[in-house]
Amino acid sequence: MDQTDRHKNWQDRSILIAEDEDSNFKYLQIVLRQTRVTIHRARNGHEAIRLLGEYPQTDLVLMDIKMPEMDGLEATRKIRGFNRSIPIIALTAYAMSDDREISLQAGCNEYISKPVRKSRIFSVLSRYLDPGD
Repeated sequence: MDQTDRHKNWQDRSILIAEDEDSNFKYLQIVLRQTRVTIHRARNGHEAIRLLGEYPQTDLVLMDIKMPEMDGLEATRKIRGFNRSIPIIALTAYAMSDDREISLQAGCNEYISKPVRKSRIFSVLSRYLDPGD
């Protein structure tokens, strides 16, 4: 972690992490802990949509692409039907050459391939969560 990561304070921000794998979720939770961001978790696309309805003040979504019941791409398309402005960051372990383009076409703002590096998470999230930067 570099100096800028250590000083992030997102205590007034909230993110939804849509991730079905416990180990991946726990990793993201640990990485983001020092920022004091509020985290909500969805285990599939249906839950992601429901939680955005319950927490409309959510600032950003980290969306795993491969999830059970409803994948992240379908969930993103549905979210874009009622929320065009929330940043959605695609996360996928299946880094095929066209995954980035497919994610962006579905409505994601950014794309991060797994395994996720701390520096990449902070770099991307800072673009959306740091006011005035």
